[in-house]
Amino acid sequence: MPTDLMRASAPPATLHSNGRNANIVAIALTAALVTLQLIGLAMLERSHAHAMHVSFPREPAVCTESASAAVSHIPYD
Repeated sequence: MPTDLMRASAPPATLHSNGRNANIVAIALTAALVTLQLIGLAMLERSHAHAMHVSFPREPAVCTESASAAVSHIPYD
């Protein structure tokens, strides 16, 4: 019998180290966080664009009331 046969209790040759597994987990978490940040940024941009659209209509409103109220001037030093 040849003596170079692997024993059944020997670990497989393609076993990943704990360091490599930690790197894979770190990369996956970083990708998930970047994705969440991009989604949040898109939602913020959308809400900001909607608020600006509501606040400033495309056609300016015509003011029919006269602004004849007296304005007091405050002297500066």
